[in-house]
Amino acid sequence: MLPDSNDTPMIKQYKEIKAQHQDCILMFRLGDFYEMFYDDAKLASRILELTLTARGKTTEGAHVPMCGIPYHAANNYIPRLINKGYKVAICEQTEDPAASKGITKREVVKIVTPGTVTETTMLDSKSNNYLMAVYQEDKSSAYGIAYIDVSTGDFYVSQAQSEKNLKDEISRVNPSEILMTKELSQLLLPTITIYEAESIEKSQKALLDFFNINSLESFGCQSLQLAFPAVKAIINYVSRTQKTNIGHINRLTPYLSGKYMFFDVATRRNLELNTTMREKDKTGSLLWVLDKTRTAMGGRLLAHWVASPLLDYNELITRQEAVTELFKNYSLQLELGEKLKSVYDIERITTRIASMIANPKEIRALCTSLKQAITIKELIKDCISPMIATMLSAEDINKIDEIIEVIDTAIVDDPPIALKDGGIIREGYFQELDDIRLASRDGKAWIAALELKEKESTGIKSLKVGYNKVFGYYLEVTNANISQVPDYYIRKQTLTNGERYITPELKEKESQILNAADQALELEYKVFTEIRDAIAKYILPLQKAAKSLAQLDVMLSFAEAAIENNYTCPTVYPMDENQGILRVKAARHPVIEKTINSSNFIPNDVDMDSTDNRFMILTGPNMAGKSTYMRQIALIVLLAQIGSYVPAQSAELTMVDRIFTRVGAMDDLFSGQSTFMVEMNETANILHNATKYSLVILDEIGRGTSTYDGMSIAAAVAEHIHMNIGAKTIFATHYHELTGLTSQYHGMNNFNIAVAEEDDHVVFLRKVIPGAADKSYGIHVAQLAGLPINVISRAKELLFGLEENTVKINVEEVKQPRQLGLF
Repeated sequence: MLPDSNDTPMIKQYKEIKAQHQDCILMFRLGDFYEMFYDDAKLASRILELTLTARGKTTEGAHVPMCGIPYHAANNYIPRLINKGYKVAICEQTEDPAASKGITKREVVKIVTPGTVTETTMLDSKSNNYLMAVYQEDKSSAYGIAYIDVSTGDFYVSQAQSEKNLKDEISRVNPSEILMTKELSQLLLPTITIYEAESIEKSQKALLDFFNINSLESFGCQSLQLAFPAVKAIINYVSRTQKTNIGHINRLTPYLSGKYMFFDVATRRNLELNTTMREKDKTGSLLWVLDKTRTAMGGRLLAHWVASPLLDYNELITRQEAVTELFKNYSLQLELGEKLKSVYDIERITTRIASMIANPKEIRALCTSLKQAITIKELIKDCISPMIATMLSAEDINKIDEIIEVIDTAIVDDPPIALKDGGIIREGYFQELDDIRLASRDGKAWIAALELKEKESTGIKSLKVGYNKVFGYYLEVTNANISQVPDYYIRKQTLTNGERYITPELKEKESQILNAADQALELEYKVFTEIRDAIAKYILPLQKAAKSLAQLDVMLSFAEAAIENNYTCPTVYPMDENQGILRVKAARHPVIEKTINSSNFIPNDVDMDSTDNRFMILTGPNMAGKSTYMRQIALIVLLAQIGSYVPAQSAELTMVDRIFTRVGAMDDLFSGQSTFMVEMNETANILHNATKYSLVILDEIGRGTSTYDGMSIAAAVAEHIHMNIGAKTIFATHYHELTGLTSQYHGMNNFNIAVAEEDDHVVFLRKVIPGAADKSYGIHVAQLAGLPINVISRAKELLFGLEENTVKINVEEVKQPRQLGLF
């Protein structure tokens, strides 16, 4: 937008500010509205469904496009822009328009982007909102990764050794926005912002200054130097967008691949950990079954744990012991659950306190939550599991008590949300404020007394003293009593039904009353911000308390899910050279049993080890339950390694380093890959990255190509995994010829899903039994799917002929039905 001679001072100011924020939609404060102009107005009016109007004209005679929203409704509109990937710059009036000379001063006070949202009304309370940055050094195949939830202060660093690993990490973190260098932007990832990277050395120095530490070893991040430029990019970006104190960002947490189980994109999708594959909905996912959390913090931590099963055996056992203690103490469960219901989102409130934007309601919510934390500490004082017993030390409780004392002493029990409404600070907390409030109250009492006095002196019984922002205080008299109005009344406004008057005495008192009210609001604001600043000094203990309560909430959720769904505590062993075991009695699928009557779900066993039964070839008809069986085994292993109980009668397993699943297939239209290419890419990933400590789930390898090609590929994949990798594998196939592999390789065994034939019908028994399936029963499944009777009959004829080697399928052999006449 170029300067225009017809520009008003306000439009000129707008253009100057917009020039500094060209990548944003600029919301420009004008009175009680945020206005947008030019292309921003056209774009916003379309997305937000606003009426596009015009303002003024350019020198060419064109109107300036314009649309606006009420300032108090901004949080309802901004998310719609953010969800489309746009950035929004909030430009506020930074001085009182009534007191300004000339154009009111304005400046951008915040930039809201998909990855930097902090307003709780714009966020999913139980989901993290991550901003990620990626860095790649010249001629390196590895990537440095950093990601932060600005609303909580959680800040992580990691590395990826390849582009494939990078995309797996992005899938795990699921960021809302990604910062990348220009060189990496060709990766075609969603919601990318380009940044200029600094060197590792410069970035490291900047990080030491930002965190005010001598070495990043204190965070355990020294081995992740490749991520330092990404960390620096995030800090710069957050500082630029938040435009306020970011003291809640005070540490880095390394996400080390050796500490957590590895998942690729396909496995996360296939196991439906957070959302379902089809509807992309939480309902029907593993998280939906497990989530009994009462707090937003607990909900977010649960999602993090589900996405990151442990490889650290000691940490896993510590979690399991805590869950078991809660599982066995039902009365404690009930008490803790009741207290956690009253705990607000301490993490996000703490961030808003540090950013100096927390409102009085949030400060009160923090106080309520901290009181519950003290009660919870008292409830768990006799617990013996280390994870629960060490929550909230005596020092932590002392600091929490100090915060509660500050809030309880200063803030009223039920304050308003908006500071401008007043009535926030308790009487007796600040004497000067009490004195001003008293003057204001005395003035209002004087007004009430004036009304009585004037009624008596004039004899006008209907006389009233009123107030509005335009005229201030006034005396209102109806037309019927105008003749009784004394001479010293000064007419101020004529109404349809009467007149409004003022008196010199009333105007003098009005000034005192209004000045007192304004002074009270101004002083109350000052006192409140001082209290908020005082609480901000407790950021670290507040964050620690939030983490403790979140952990307790998740473990309580595990215990409650176990009781509700009849789960059992698995016996877990650390990984060792012998690769261990996987023995589960009466295993069930945690999600499917919840979506049907659980008594109708048929449980199944699995008994695998590193020698005699390492590789299961699973055959049986479609719809018999092969995919369900394989997925439930993978989910049980995952549940065991996040510290949860599992849906089974008993479970004994050795930890696995990775779970791979190749189940189902679909075209990848975005990258132009066919179903078969997607299948082969996922299979190649398994063959390259699985280890002897992994669990591999493979379903119908090779079905996307011709029969012999598919069979050959499937056999070669099975042999390679069994002989060269040694991972525990469940391999489902329709190629019955592959069942012959079990006679060639020790530790490879056939299993099938049992069926029963009754007359001309087949009943799926859903039980996994030793041995290969006799038939595929494909025609029966087709009949269940509703194929026409004539098609089913013809298929049976052809199948019989093929099995007897008497039929060669040819288009000419298929007899066409006789065309019936219309009459």
